[in-house]
Amino acid sequence: MCESCRGDGGSFFSHRRIGGTTDGIFLVSTIVFIINMLDDNTKPVPPSATGEHAGATNGRLQEEHKDMAVSKAHHGAEERDAKQKNGTRSAQKQRTGDEQYFTANPQSADVRRERKVTLRGYEATVQTSNGVFSGNRVDLGTSVLLRHAPMPPQQGTGLDLGCGWGPIALALGFESPDLDIWAIDINERAVDLTAENAKSNGLEHVHAVTSDAVPADLTFDVIWSNPPIRIGKDALHELLMAWLPRLNPGGAAYLVVQKNLGSDSLIPWLAQALGDGYSVSKYASSKGYRVIEVLRQA
Repeated sequence: MCESCRGDGGSFFSHRRIGGTTDGIFLVSTIVFIINMLDDNTKPVPPSATGEHAGATNGRLQEEHKDMAVSKAHHGAEERDAKQKNGTRSAQKQRTGDEQYFTANPQSADVRRERKVTLRGYEATVQTSNGVFSGNRVDLGTSVLLRHAPMPPQQGTGLDLGCGWGPIALALGFESPDLDIWAIDINERAVDLTAENAKSNGLEHVHAVTSDAVPADLTFDVIWSNPPIRIGKDALHELLMAWLPRLNPGGAAYLVVQKNLGSDSLIPWLAQALGDGYSVSKYASSKGYRVIEVLRQA
């Protein structure tokens, strides 16, 4: 910049005369540069540039849409895989449930597990396995029955109908050492587990067998049961009517049934099916379960 441009109050545009060719060219070039900078912010983009920009933008949008589509397809596949896996687990669970109730010889691996349990205040170490009812723990329904059923008779004959791995039979055995107890189940693995658990806990008066091994003329003073509700109404009714009439006069049965699986409707049905000489009523309720009492008049 020329010296005169730096004077007091001097302005870049205040000169009346350009001092020389070089200064003039510099001044003109600078003015053109500034004007171009100002124009660049307002002048329209050439059509070719607009097309290139739009093409680039569209290209990016297409790529983004493609990525979104791929991501959506990926997540959709993941959801389908998850549903398929859940369905497989449900089917496997249902098959295990079917084995618990319907299968004499379960096909699942017989993997024994040792458990420490408390049955009506008695500590026991037991073996459980796959393919039997509640093979990992004492189920909630059985816990409700053991908590609320009254003291069993000290002598006579007792029945655990549908014994699983044996928690009810063991509880009866602990409380009544002189009671002759029969534990029955269609599932041979369950019967074996109950027999082993009774023996290992010193309960020699517990007999674990399949139902066809019970003497036909044997009757019972007490029956405790968590019956297999999920076998279906007709099969359940047939099972109960095969064993409840074998109560001795003055005998009592205590059944635990989940409320939402028909416990309240089962009470009047049993009363009608058993007929005169029996009384059927709700004995206790807890945690969504009913304990049903069946008494045979003396």
